[in-house]
Amino acid sequence: MKHLRKYGSPPFDIAVIHGGPGAPGEMAPVARELSSIDSCVSSSYARGVLEPLQTETTLEGQVRELKTVLEEHGILPVTLIGFSWGAMLSYIFTARRPEFVKKLILVGSGPYEEKYAANIMQTRISRLSKAEKEEVFSLMEILDGLSPEKKNASLARFGELISRADSYDPLPHPDEVLECRYDIHKGVWEEASELRSSGKLLEPGTKISCPVVAIHGDYDPHPFEGVREPLSRVLKDFRFILLEKCGHRPWVERQAKERFYDVLKGEI
Repeated sequence: MKHLRKYGSPPFDIAVIHGGPGAPGEMAPVARELSSIDSCVSSSYARGVLEPLQTETTLEGQVRELKTVLEEHGILPVTLIGFSWGAMLSYIFTARRPEFVKKLILVGSGPYEEKYAANIMQTRISRLSKAEKEEVFSLMEILDGLSPEKKNASLARFGELISRADSYDPLPHPDEVLECRYDIHKGVWEEASELRSSGKLLEPGTKISCPVVAIHGDYDPHPFEGVREPLSRVLKDFRFILLEKCGHRPWVERQAKERFYDVLKGEI
């Protein structure tokens, strides 16, 4: 798998960071939209966009990998747009390398304190049909015991089911994840989860000096309070935008997609 895809023309001063961990490719629709002149009201919106594809299996490795990609291909400082886990990775990266980022945009971020994370899976499960719930529970039980190849396929299926619970009113859309990687998901998320449960995930925010904007759907099972409240306490320049009738991925939501892109283009 490639480490990077590029959209539009230079200068490449925007980077979109996918979630997962281990779900590269899902930010492609956003990258295409931001880099397309035809889709924009004004050609001034169309930009050169980088889509780094994280391949490292540790948090430190992903931070180093992102640094290398931005150094070699971006015009620094960049506008960093992180989605879900990618929002949290972008937050950590910006705190460590503030000179690389002129603006940080967090889309559908996970919560930054453990108390807000307790009911995420419960909310998701409650939105599924009986058959879907049974399949999710089955996948959760067997993932650790499978061969690497089957783990990747099972994780992909798990993600497909969860995405249904994450969506409010989704438009038809293709699955653009290039390759689900269980080893990346397990390795990186175990570290990130430990940071959050220990209270150390939020701390780096005091080192972020650039403007930070969080965009979040009101139907996202990741509670928006877990982003808005903690980050309001530690960031110097922070704004929060809540989208109505919107799930985890705003760009696939029938009733929020247009508003999402209007906001995002206005911020870049």
